[in-house]
Amino acid sequence: PAAWDRATYDQRARGGRELVTRIVLAGGGTAGHTSPLIATAQALAELDPEVEITCIGTSKGLETRVIPQAGLRLELIRPVPMPRKPNFDLVKLPWNLRQSVREARAILRQAKAQALIGFGGYVAIPAYLAARAMKVPVLVHEANRVVGIANKVAARFAAFTGYTFPDTQIRGGRRIGMPMNRSITRPGITRTEARKRFGLDPERPTLLVSGGSQGARAINQALSAAVPAILDAGIQVLHVLGAKNFTDMDVVVESENGARYVPVAYVDAMVEAYVAADLMIGRAGAGTVMETAVLGLPVIFIPLPWGNGEQARNAAGLVADGAGILLPEADLSADKLSDMVIPTITDTEKLARMAELARPHSPADAADVLARAAVNVVRGEEAS
Repeated sequence: PAAWDRATYDQRARGGRELVTRIVLAGGGTAGHTSPLIATAQALAELDPEVEITCIGTSKGLETRVIPQAGLRLELIRPVPMPRKPNFDLVKLPWNLRQSVREARAILRQAKAQALIGFGGYVAIPAYLAARAMKVPVLVHEANRVVGIANKVAARFAAFTGYTFPDTQIRGGRRIGMPMNRSITRPGITRTEARKRFGLDPERPTLLVSGGSQGARAINQALSAAVPAILDAGIQVLHVLGAKNFTDMDVVVESENGARYVPVAYVDAMVEAYVAADLMIGRAGAGTVMETAVLGLPVIFIPLPWGNGEQARNAAGLVADGAGILLPEADLSADKLSDMVIPTITDTEKLARMAELARPHSPADAADVLARAAVNVVRGEEAS
């Protein structure tokens, strides 16, 4: 039923006992959706230790591993991809969406959800539509500069909408920044400790290369050809290839001067890789852009060249302020990488200046703001 006895769950006391706050979080696919979800769950638990959190994802995303790993309950619904061009998936879309919404409604009902926080992506639109039909208040977080379809829809009826980048255009939105794990905003590891964990020299200039949670083949290939020149310059490299790209051929290489190339498939605690590095080469997903900014890690951004151009726009503010460097994938080559990396990473004054310019781009309290907004909505107070 549409109302499903809201008063039962909004009531704050019964028989002298405090009722539990129940919040559902929807997001998945890549780290750009799962990382802010996990950070918000962490902030909710700190704000209300009795909170009950349920997460909604699909079987196709990173969430099947990282959300349970974070100690959170995960329920799955069928994915509803939005086809970029007419094909059979477009024909199946109405039926798939209807089934996915039905599954999301069952999860919300079982969780006795008092609010839903969505982070966009394929899993979000069925969750948003289910919540609206059940009169469960919706909160939205938009990570990217360019707003996704799911969040555009949900912002029309959301109780609270937060976004990351200053010039994002979304209905009724408030800029709060990117929800980030406490380990990112308050690292509990030193540079020396981080480098030792990866088998790196604590004293050498260190380059981190990562194409995001899925890896980036173009970056991996260009770097492989650039490694000899970078190592010859005395620079050590930590390379996160992505699990699907990692093979038995990816082994540690040590040059005659002692600089090492250390390849890994995936890093669970990405903060350790960030803290280990003086400079990073990476994509420009919203998570990467904001996490490196809050830590003051300079980045050479190589945005994904397809889609709606959101990655290039994510990095645009940092690049315009001199806090980041843009390298279009069309210009990517081994020579270009080594020509950019070597003079940049060996210029300590330039790196320090880039770090200071980057930090103001990323508010560190976004997870707390979003968590407070959700609790306020459950209590019937103003979300902001």
